[in-house]
Amino acid sequence: MVRAVTALLLGLVASPIDSETIDVRGRGIVDLRTFECRDINRSTVVQRVCYDVAQGYLVVAVKGVYVQFCGVPAKTYVAFMVAPSMGLFLNRNIRAASEGCYRCKKQDVSSEETAR
Repeated sequence: MVRAVTALLLGLVASPIDSETIDVRGRGIVDLRTFECRDINRSTVVQRVCYDVAQGYLVVAVKGVYVQFCGVPAKTYVAFMVAPSMGLFLNRNIRAASEGCYRCKKQDVSSEETAR
């Protein structure tokens, strides 16, 4: 029993740590290496939120589908995370704005950039 546990622990320690990748609707594969991700259990709409503070990239799992927004300021991310209704905040303050300022353009986050 001790040998089995020791072997399991050694296997976990010796295993390379791969960064997580996700498939984002309309963007392709995104590497989450530079993102801080949080699972959300207080919303019926939002299941997970990942944010890259350096780039201002926000990835949100909405009913199982990942969507990405670009140029999201840290203060908007913080307000989203503490909003009483994350779904309402997402729709009013991020999705509505994505038609203009938070919409990712072709040169923002390509699959090649995120696969590094």
